[in-house]
Parts: sequence; C-alpha cells; structure tokens
Amino acid sequence: MATSTSWAQDVITCDLCDKPTQQFCNSCQVNLCETCIKKHREEFGSLIHEVVPFLERKIQLVCPECREHSGQRCEVYCKKCNQPVCVKCIGLGPHKGHDVEELTETHENKIRKMKSDTGEINTKIIPKYQNEDHEIVISISTTKSKIEDLGKESIELRKLWHQEVDNIFDKIDSLSLCLGKENLNTLQGYHNKIRNLISELNEMSQSSLSTDVSSLTSRIGEFMKKVKVNATIAPIYDPLWGVSCVGEAEAWIYGQNETIACIDIHGAVKDTVIITCLEGPGGISVTRGSELIYSDYNSETVNIVRDGKSQTLITVPRYWRPWRLSCTRSGDILVHVCTGYGPHTKNKIIRYQGKNIKQEINNDGQGNPIFKDGFYSLYVSENNNGDVCVSDVNADAVVVVDKTGRVRFRYDGTPARRGKSFCPTYIVTDALSQIIVADYNNNCLHILDQNGQFLRCVDDCGLEESYALSVDSEGRLWVGLCGNGEIKVIEYLQNK
Repeated sequence: MATSTSWAQDVITCDLCDKPTQQFCNSCQVNLCETCIKKHREEFGSLIHEVVPFLERKIQLVCPECREHSGQRCEVYCKKCNQPVCVKCIGLGPHKGHDVEELTETHENKIRKMKSDTGEINTKIIPKYQNEDHEIVISISTTKSKIEDLGKESIELRKLWHQEVDNIFDKIDSLSLCLGKENLNTLQGYHNKIRNLISELNEMSQSSLSTDVSSLTSRIGEFMKKVKVNATIAPIYDPLWGVSCVGEAEAWIYGQNETIACIDIHGAVKDTVIITCLEGPGGISVTRGSELIYSDYNSETVNIVRDGKSQTLITVPRYWRPWRLSCTRSGDILVHVCTGYGPHTKNKIIRYQGKNIKQEINNDGQGNPIFKDGFYSLYVSENNNGDVCVSDVNADAVVVVDKTGRVRFRYDGTPARRGKSFCPTYIVTDALSQIIVADYNNNCLHILDQNGQFLRCVDDCGLEESYALSVDSEGRLWVGLCGNGEIKVIEYLQNK
C-alpha cells in the first residue's frame, strides 16, 4: 500500500502586518514585507535604515534613538550617567568628558554577567537549597520518629508506675494481716502517703514530655570573671566522701561511717540517717522526688531512704558490686558497678529504669572496653543532651558517651596545663550543659563545654584536695574537700 508524507513549515511574517517577510531592517532588527518598507521608514524617519533581503539579514544589537539629538542612534554608553548616548552627546552635549564605552561592549558585559550569575545559581545556590531541603525532610522524619518513641516510652512508664504502685499495695495488704492492732495507725499513715504518690504519678504521666530545654538553658547565665564563695561549711565528716544537693540550700553528705547527714548551707545538721554500711556507702544521690538513695557495696544493693528507713531499691547482677550513683532528670539511675579485685577489676555503668536494667555502658562498637580496668571507682553524671559523662580515675581521663553508649570524646586534662598529672574525681553538669570535674591532684576544677572543649579552671578559692561535687537548684556548686572535710559553696555563673 502506498504511503504519502507531508511537511509543514512555519511562514515568517512581517512584524507590521501578517504578510510573509521578504525584507529585513538590519538597523532596527525588524521583519518587513514589500508593502511595509515605506511605512517603517516614515515611522522612524529621522533614523538611517539598512533594509536588505531577508536571507542577507544580520543579527546585531539595536542602537536606540538619542533623546537629545534627532536622527542619531545611541552607539555608546555613558558610565557616569548609566545610560546610552550618541556621539554628539559626548562631543558637544551634556555628556562631554564623561567616561564611555561602546554600547555593544556594554551589552556583552551584561550578557557575561548574566551567564556568570546563572552559572552560580545552577552550580551553587540551587544545590545548596536542594541540600537544605533534603536535610529538612530528614529532620522532619527524625522528629516524627522521636515523638513516636516518646509516646511509646510514656505508655511503658505509665505501666511501670502502676505496677510499682500495685506491688506496694500488695505488700501493705500482706503486712496488715500479720501485724497487731498497735501498728494499724502507722500503716494507715503510710497508706495515705502512697495514695498521694498515686496522684502525683498520674499527673506526671499526663504531663508533656517535649519541654524545650534549650530555650531555657540558653538564657541561664554566663561565666563570671571571678568565682564567689557563698559559704564555707565546717567539717562534719573527715574524710568527706560525697555531697548530693537537695533543692536550693541543703545537701546530703557522707564519710567513712554508718551515717548520712543532711545539712543546710550554714552547716546545721537537719537530719541524720543510720545505714547498714559499717564503713560508709559506696555512693549517694537524690532522686527527682528528693529521696535519698545510697549503694551498699557488700550487700550488692542500691537502697532508698523513706521515713528514715532503708529499703532495697535495686539488686545489681550477681558477682557485681555497686559503687557511685547518679539520678538523671528523666528518673533513671546510673550505677557504677565493678567485679574482680585489684588492677584487674572490671568496671561498667548500668542505667536502671525502676528496678529494670535499661542500658549497659561498657564496650564500644568494636567490642573494646570503654573504661580501663582498675580498683578506683567511676564517677558519673548525665548532661542535658543525654550524654553520660564519666570520670575514669583508672585512666586519668573523662569519658563522654552519647545516649546510645557511643564514645563522643575523651578529655585528659592537657589543655588546662596544670603542674601535676590529671586526677579526675566527681563530675557534674550544669544548666548550660557545661561539664565540671574535680582534679584532686591539682586542687582545681576543670570546666568543659558539652563537646569537650576546655573553657577554664577554677583554682582561686582554696580548693585543696577538691573531691566531691554537686549543683543546687540555684546553680551554685558545692565542693567537698576530701582532706579536711570542708565544703565550699561557690558561684561561677551570673544571671543575665
């Protein structure tokens, strides 16, 4: 079967009418038919027109007519006045003596500038915003995932709290059956306190878990040029092994005996707790509910003090012994545990949520131990961003891991340029996420930012054998001196 093919071609028409183009004005760059040539010349009669057959046309820059001199085209550009002018303007007219260049050169420069700007847009600006768009998409996805995780965690915490309350009531019911009438009043009072606890836990479970901490801490304060000593508290324990603040003006302290004392900022003893550890606890801390907890090295437990009596809160894994403690803002408890003896003692940090192990921090991603073997304890604190900050005395270093247990950085005291070797003991963090660590050998405190950058040393307020640290709710630092048992309460931040 025969096929046919047809071609269509666009007809170029005159710019003044719809007839086919036959001629072209090179001067004005206009398509013309034979009829419109005269019309075009008459319309711009003062100008010279180079009309040629369309196939002989030249594509060139159209020089506009001069506003000052009729019949003259503007072939140059006045740089001073930023406008095209004719040769009469620069010879005799208002642009005489001005710096000029050919209009074609000006046109080419602008074309080059446009090409350069377009190139920069394509190679730099567009890729930049494409990257930002990609990062925003990732951030949105990550935020959604975190919100979902927080929701799941909230549900689990709600279940855990109700389970703990149920366990407490079961114990109360069991005790009420075996105790006599003389103890009923005491049990009833305890029962009322438990009901208040249920109310508080329900309120906590309904509160927001997404408080923006960064907007608060960014306004807390800045470094003072000079440290201010607010109080020097006379020794109660000598040696002094630990300090843990309660609120704005009180702290629990302990030494090498079977008591833990609560003192105020003036040194007055407000309360004393008798414990089962004959040589003192391994460590103490205060929960976010202001309850005292301490570790019993020999019984392998972490105990909580309620109504002046000790109760077992946590039993650590078999063959491990608890030592230093730290309560986090989320309610978790960080416990340093060790096993073995002498220089071959193994050390790790366990995060407890209630009685349950939530995380163990001891090995990096390659299976290597994060903390050095040795018989000295680890001191631990959690920062606002979830980092766990640890003083590894056996390694003479501070080790900071993120919330997944990955090592972020180590600090060995070198930037401080102290005279003796770095010997880190207690470690705390403040509202600005700064890390403060006591240096026992050099009688000073090292202050780092949350990324491990050394900021400065505090060594000008008599911190001989500085050892124990705690921060109160007013942002003041309580520094316990191991050698003489004194406690210095100092200010190193000032409110804006």
